[in-house]
Amino acid sequence: MKFKIILYSEIKEEVRKELEKKCEVIYIDMDDPKFDEKLAVYLPEIVGIMGDGLMIDRSIIEAAPQLKVISNISVGYDNLDIKAINERGIIATNTPDVLTDTTADLMFALLMSTARRIGQLDRYVKNCNWSGNIGFELFGSDIHGKTLGIIGMGKIGWAIAKRGKFGFNMPILYYNRSRKLKAEKELNAQFCTLEELLQKSDFVCLMTPLTEETRYLIGTREFKLMKKSAFFINGSRGHTVDEQALITALEKEQIAGAGLDVYQKEPVSKDNPLLKMEHVVTLPHIGSDTHENKLAMDKLACENLLEVLKGNKPITAINPEILNQN
Repeated sequence: MKFKIILYSEIKEEVRKELEKKCEVIYIDMDDPKFDEKLAVYLPEIVGIMGDGLMIDRSIIEAAPQLKVISNISVGYDNLDIKAINERGIIATNTPDVLTDTTADLMFALLMSTARRIGQLDRYVKNCNWSGNIGFELFGSDIHGKTLGIIGMGKIGWAIAKRGKFGFNMPILYYNRSRKLKAEKELNAQFCTLEELLQKSDFVCLMTPLTEETRYLIGTREFKLMKKSAFFINGSRGHTVDEQALITALEKEQIAGAGLDVYQKEPVSKDNPLLKMEHVVTLPHIGSDTHENKLAMDKLACENLLEVLKGNKPITAINPEILNQN
């Protein structure tokens, strides 16, 4: 008898075929206007849920009495009500590590694009506005030798810092819940307060997970502390930043620009002022989205789900303390 699971995100075909060998896969498209209705029909029957982004709260958990595992196809898991999941003894998993370098590549590309005004200049050429010297107003800013401040020195933050240090000779500052002695030794990174980092950095890169402590971590006060010549890069979650405060800081030229991969509302509203700002680079939340990395994440999520359903430990558990209870 096959395990009955819900898959609500598209995954690579080869992984889906492997999953279908072991499971009865009920695929529900999150963009389906009847998504909630279809989800409610199948929740009482399923033992697993796999996908990325669905808010799995207490109501969903209570409607799925046989649920054993939730396999998130992402590193972040702010979409999960961990307290309710733990109370039920459900195992939750994610897909860390495989996307570290891919996301760090994108974040550094975003940093570079913002500083050198790549998007704006691309539009300038394609709109046939290039008729001679471009003028100082379209010049960008140097990256090499500038100070890079990392807020959240996890694996991705480390990888970004490494690219800055060894690729561009950037001094590294970092703010984190705990000191990272390896980063201090190998990258000569300096542990500092958030205020000190904001005041001294030429590039501020926010890479913290979204928690109650980091929600709106960066707001009006923090942007005022930054240099007028500094750039703000956000690759964490939209709600780690007060977006209106960011808009105000950009409008008042309190900072030089911003590179964003995440927003408070996704997809971004058409009337969001950020979309009209030439000194802001906007990406559609694609931090880990490459063909190679998508396959790796899908495989890991699939393996996690199947291992739990077979009664084994998953490869990457979010709540490992539950493993001892099952």
